[in-house]
Amino acid sequence: MPQFIDIHTHNPRPDVLSPTMAGVHPWDAERGVALPELSAADIIGETGLDFVCDVSREAQEQLFRQHLEAAERLNKPVVLHVVRSFERVMSILNGYNLAGVIFHGFVGSLYQAQRCVERGYYLSFGARSIRSPRTREVIATLPHHLLFIETDDALSPSIEELYVAIAELRKEDVEELKKQLLENYNRLIIKR
Repeated sequence: MPQFIDIHTHNPRPDVLSPTMAGVHPWDAERGVALPELSAADIIGETGLDFVCDVSREAQEQLFRQHLEAAERLNKPVVLHVVRSFERVMSILNGYNLAGVIFHGFVGSLYQAQRCVERGYYLSFGARSIRSPRTREVIATLPHHLLFIETDDALSPSIEELYVAIAELRKEDVEELKKQLLENYNRLIIKR
């Protein structure tokens, strides 16, 4: 039986497969925090743009580009934090040849999801995603090969509960969902 994959968590568990990540969050873009050593991480990030927080967009974009350059050089995927900045993020991504892109905590429209699918980007869903009516439609229709699930923070339901909720939205069996997400993980993280 495949195990659970939690693509983005702040509370790793030994019984759940989660990638290691390294990077500087966009909220810290003005704090002068240097990029950590990235080569040992499975994924670069979380990185991206947050146009709601009180951090300059210029500082966030500069940090975002540093992450993308490192990810391209190291042939590693990135996990993205995207808040009211979808169009700008998509524009910036055009300039890079990345091993993979994961939009974490995706809460967006079907149109935005379709644009991500066209580029082969992964979408990861958590508790906020499930509560969003427009995103529930995305969860139900997203191609299997671009799907991930995450707990993100301590306030989230367990990964097991999220798998059940997402399987119900997709009208599929939890075991089949586990199998597909393990295939996605192996393709993106292990077999690069």
